Amino acid sequence: MIRKLMTAGIVLASLFTAPATLAADKIRIATEGAYAPFNMVDKNGALVGFDVDIAKALCAEMKADCEIVAQDWDGIIPGLRARKYDAIIASMSITKERLRVVDFSEKYYSNVLAFVGPKGKALDTSEEGLKGLTVGAQRATIAGQRLEDVYGDVVKVKLYDTQDNAYLDLNSGRLDAILSDKFPAYDWLRTEDGKGFEFKGADIDIDDQIGIAVRKGDKLKNKLSAAIKAIVENGTYAKINAKYFPFDIY
Repeated sequence: MIRKLMTAGIVLASLFTAPATLAADKIRIATEGAYAPFNMVDKNGALVGFDVDIAKALCAEMKADCEIVAQDWDGIIPGLRARKYDAIIASMSITKERLRVVDFSEKYYSNVLAFVGPKGKALDTSEEGLKGLTVGAQRATIAGQRLEDVYGDVVKVKLYDTQDNAYLDLNSGRLDAILSDKFPAYDWLRTEDGKGFEFKGADIDIDDQIGIAVRKGDKLKNKLSAAIKAIVENGTYAKINAKYFPFDIY
């Protein structure tokens, strides 16, 4: 989200380091479960999506016994530090703020931001062009932070607890546009709900790298980075990528 910034309160509360993770052959992994197509819950209640498939592939590569659990986004880093799980694979952007309190693996995909608005309706995505409009994004994300920092003086900013709720308000006409990570928006635009909308303006490339968060000092970081490299080299990553996108997101 992908992606996402922590609140200042979480940063300040998490300045103290935590103990090392559990044994590497028994790993508990958290994802959000509300960020299609990266992580979501299917009709049977199972966690699915790109992040989940990557997690399973990494566990297979490491020959680890893994459990994947859902955790609301706002509490996902505090849960890691409280040892509820050992890693977060949830489209989390590697940021300076987060690096103060957690460690990250090497990236497992790259992200850009994009505006989405109604089809057939001109939308100038410059600051002047957006002046006076109501624009939404998911709270505590790279997109939400950029919307506030860059456009907050000229647009009415509305932030949502989940990406799905931002889509709902866009579809109902309560928003003029949203700013989003491009790949989940690409997936939504192909759905029935998203068919009346399209990307607006150019992609916003902010060198956003998505990694796996672990507790500070945890050696699991290096094992996960090695496993990411291995699945990229052996073709497993490409197969997972092709399942969700017709273009390379690595």
